[in-house]
Amino acid sequence: MRDYLANEVRNVVALGHSGAGKSTVIEACLYYTKAIQKFGPNNDGTTALNFDAEEGKRGVSCYMHLAPVEWKDKKINFIDTPGYMDYEGEEITGLTVGDNALIVVDGKEGVESGTERAWKEAVVKRNLPTIFFINKIDDPNAHFDKVYEELRERFGNTVIPFEMPIMENGTEVGSINILRKKAWYYSDLKEAKPVPAELEDKVEEYYAEIAEAIASTDEELMEKFFMEEPFTEHEIAKGLRIGVRSGDIRPVYCGSATKQTGIERLMDLITEYFPSYAEKGHIDAVTPKGQTIAMETNENEALSALVFKTTIDPFVGKISYLKVLSGVMTSDSQVYNSSKEQNEKISQVYVINGKFQVGVGKLFTGDIGAVTKLQNTETNDTLCSTAKVVTYPAIAFPEPNLGYAIWPKTKADEDKMSIGIRNMCDEDRTIRLEKNAETHEQVLYGMGDQHIDLILSKLKAKYKVEVTTTVPTVQYRETIRGTAEAQGRHKKQNGGAGQFGDVWVRFEPTDSEDMVFAEEVFGGSVPKQYFPPVEQGLRECMEKGVLAGFKVVGVKATLFDGSYHPVDSKEVAFKEAARLAYNAAMPKAKPVLLEPISIVTVVAPESYTGTIMGDLTKRRGMILEMNTNEEGDQVIKAEAPTAELLTYATELRSMTQGRGKFTSAFDRYEPAPKDVADKVIAAAAAKKD
Repeated sequence: MRDYLANEVRNVVALGHSGAGKSTVIEACLYYTKAIQKFGPNNDGTTALNFDAEEGKRGVSCYMHLAPVEWKDKKINFIDTPGYMDYEGEEITGLTVGDNALIVVDGKEGVESGTERAWKEAVVKRNLPTIFFINKIDDPNAHFDKVYEELRERFGNTVIPFEMPIMENGTEVGSINILRKKAWYYSDLKEAKPVPAELEDKVEEYYAEIAEAIASTDEELMEKFFMEEPFTEHEIAKGLRIGVRSGDIRPVYCGSATKQTGIERLMDLITEYFPSYAEKGHIDAVTPKGQTIAMETNENEALSALVFKTTIDPFVGKISYLKVLSGVMTSDSQVYNSSKEQNEKISQVYVINGKFQVGVGKLFTGDIGAVTKLQNTETNDTLCSTAKVVTYPAIAFPEPNLGYAIWPKTKADEDKMSIGIRNMCDEDRTIRLEKNAETHEQVLYGMGDQHIDLILSKLKAKYKVEVTTTVPTVQYRETIRGTAEAQGRHKKQNGGAGQFGDVWVRFEPTDSEDMVFAEEVFGGSVPKQYFPPVEQGLRECMEKGVLAGFKVVGVKATLFDGSYHPVDSKEVAFKEAARLAYNAAMPKAKPVLLEPISIVTVVAPESYTGTIMGDLTKRRGMILEMNTNEEGDQVIKAEAPTAELLTYATELRSMTQGRGKFTSAFDRYEPAPKDVADKVIAAAAAKKD
């Protein structure tokens, strides 16, 4: 593979619903250009892109993959992304480095939740130049017109068809280029034919849509359009380039990846009308002093690159995927990691093609590749020249919100489990492992059940560790509503020096979360040197309440009387006396269980508002506010008990057909209803037994 300059590279992120055929379309491009020799089913784990064992097992893409395609003196860096929502982090990664978007749509299923998400991420949020490819048009149940109308209805008048299939008896026998108003039949691709008579009206209708869109890109073209003068080929090409780049035109093409139809024209469209990264002109970066400067997007600028992904290969080691944002990265060079403020040695630069690393001498501005064995570099780090030190914003990965407590099945596997999950966290920033000091659980967080299953399966296959999972323990709290006092008297005498401590302690509610300790001892009944042991003993007791063993908050403990022995009194005796006073008084102080309340923000299409609100109400939630965001989705803010949200990620996805997402954050504690408290207390007693 030769070196490609910035204006010769097109970075295209492939998006769409899971199963629409994104990977197959890219592999068809690889096969058509003879970059691969084998082209077949996408679900056996042996294809050029979905080569990972876990992807073969599931029959879907789970990771972002790169596939460079050389076509007509241009290089198309295809960035294949998963369509399933659990792997959203990989999709966000691809969107970050893609300059253009290819949204693949199933010709039979039409617009699905993954199609809508792709549109929001690529177009609404990032305004990427976008092409739609209606795939599987050879399926007997596929219907181009129906899917196109659905696309236009959902996404607006910028969606315009440039090609349509010719169907005979439910079989695709050719296609019509709407711009040229010519038909090509697969039985004879050498010569263009007239448009079939029964399709002439439809072609004219689609051509009018294209002409109007082209006219809107230029005043002279608009004037010509209103004068009903035909556009020249040059004017059409000019209008299309402007329209596609600005987002005023989102072309719709069609074909069948498995039958290799529409693939050549798709690559032509990408190379002709999609912009290169170099056309940005400049990109903002931040200097060590916090100043924002503009870096030129060409080879003459100082080197800068963003590491957007990391993988750990058992043979190669750490592989850092990067996009060169300015300048040229060369092999056998030294770069500066401005995020870590350390130098790194670049031994070899690679182009990634599926699972293969192809060594190259250089990577020019806008190109995507990888380097290996960097010592201190991680995902989101910036590599640059020491002559011009800059940093780029980090990728904002979605927060994982489905957690399971995990334990290795054998104690000997604890270290291997920690190493495996740490490596996977480096590879996937939507994985998080938290060690809960209070519950002594390690909680693994992911984007959904499928994501968690992938992590555990990979942990077993790659790191030889099997784990068990449970729902995490909810961190309840206990407090008191009343006032009670009790004596704690500890006396121990079994020959020699004895132990004696005697205290009276009053317990009452307070607003402070931590225990408040006070003393009202008069006349020296308890010497001052024994106050700290009493306080320490009480604080240790507050770690486990008398109802269900949860931490106690909102209590003031006052030492107000007691007695001591001049010989046998010791700190340990008063500490034990405090514990006895706690156990005696707290059950009489009207103890109550407090449950954690979270603020939850749900984002979903407006059509699901009623379902979501009803479900939150069933979870004992309360709606706080509702509004509409920039993408037109409903944003519902509510508060609900944390215990009711443990599996909400899975259930929300089910009730919204994958269109809803949420975030939650702890807000406060509130007294739990009696039926809830009784269940928690009973469960704690059973666990203790």
